[in-house]
Amino acid sequence: MNRTLYSALFYLGLPLVAIRLWLRARKAPAYARRIGERFSWGLPVMVPGGIWVHSVSVGESIAAAPMIRALLQRYPQLPITVTCMTPTGSERIQALFASEPRVQHCYLPYDLPCAAKRFLDRVRPCLAVIMETELWPNHIHQCARRGIPVALANARLSERSARGYGRFPKLTRPMLAEMSLFAVQTEAEAERFRQLGARADTVEVSGSIKFDLTIDPQLLEDANALRRQWQATERPVWIAASTHEGEDEVVLAAHRRLLESYPDALLILVPRHPERFDSVQQLCEREGFATVRRSRAQPVSAQASVLLGDTMGELLFLYALADSAFVGGSLVPNGGHNLLEPAALAKPVLSGPHLFNFLEIAAQLRSAGALQEVEDAESLALAVQRLFELPRDAQRMAEAGLKVMRTNQGALQRLLDGLGRLID
Repeated sequence: MNRTLYSALFYLGLPLVAIRLWLRARKAPAYARRIGERFSWGLPVMVPGGIWVHSVSVGESIAAAPMIRALLQRYPQLPITVTCMTPTGSERIQALFASEPRVQHCYLPYDLPCAAKRFLDRVRPCLAVIMETELWPNHIHQCARRGIPVALANARLSERSARGYGRFPKLTRPMLAEMSLFAVQTEAEAERFRQLGARADTVEVSGSIKFDLTIDPQLLEDANALRRQWQATERPVWIAASTHEGEDEVVLAAHRRLLESYPDALLILVPRHPERFDSVQQLCEREGFATVRRSRAQPVSAQASVLLGDTMGELLFLYALADSAFVGGSLVPNGGHNLLEPAALAKPVLSGPHLFNFLEIAAQLRSAGALQEVEDAESLALAVQRLFELPRDAQRMAEAGLKVMRTNQGALQRLLDGLGRLID
């Protein structure tokens, strides 16, 4: 399949796209708003020129934030247009850069030739930066036609994704050949990009910018203050973050086991997707757990056993409130989520076995003794209980995680140097 056939199939599939939007809007009404932006109609007023950064959703937006702030500082004359694909990503972008007038935002239009042309005619960037692996053939081709360099930042490519791209060489190879920079996390991923058609001189192993996460000391002070307000400085607290459907039941079963030995234990449960907040609360209450919701500023009394983290943009703060952290998306075959956020906060890290989106990071943390993998409710409960009962072991895991973070820092600077060459 080449790009012409891909585009034709995309146009023919628009009724299915509309149905998918409608179905998603039933759970998350925000998907029914700003639909015109997804076709490059009704875009907000923008200052043309500058840098275009695309981050598909919340995780990529958070990862991109330090890079965007550094670009704002390095190029004070340039606006930065940040696009995403999801309402939650849009909310996060607007919250992160609410006080920065040079950051402008809209949804990325669908990868249709006409929509890509209209978008680039409006934005007219001097550089396009795509986060991780969000590759769209028509957007990239339209950039190449205009002489706009395209960089893939913090790039990652699993074996499974590489096999998927490899099934369509007539589409993939020309697309990758039109790109100017692949700032890749590992050498294995760099080789996958080369094999798929990226020009060797455009592929650089820069590492993961997620290692360059810095923690505001005020965040830690605020978390300690809230623990004192809850009268929970001695209370055992653990967090299960970014959980997916099918994981919450396992986490709650583990928490029930913990309560047998630690009746005052508190679980902070943070579903990955906002549309699941209500259903997870109902699950908690149906299972008999006294549950309070973070968004309602309800007091976390000694009687509460679950705090539902149903706010956006507070995940680091919620991690800081806990003594140990389980990172979701890993007990189900979703590939896992960012293990480095709790590690940067000096928390012992637990996860399930499905970590194919973070194989290299997981391997480093596991080798250092900073990560323990669990399989089910029983092993999760035992792991959390061990960390409650053996604070020295918990401290060793926390220190090992911080050491891994420090050892791997510098990727952001290498990425900025590569982007600087394209701009200059």
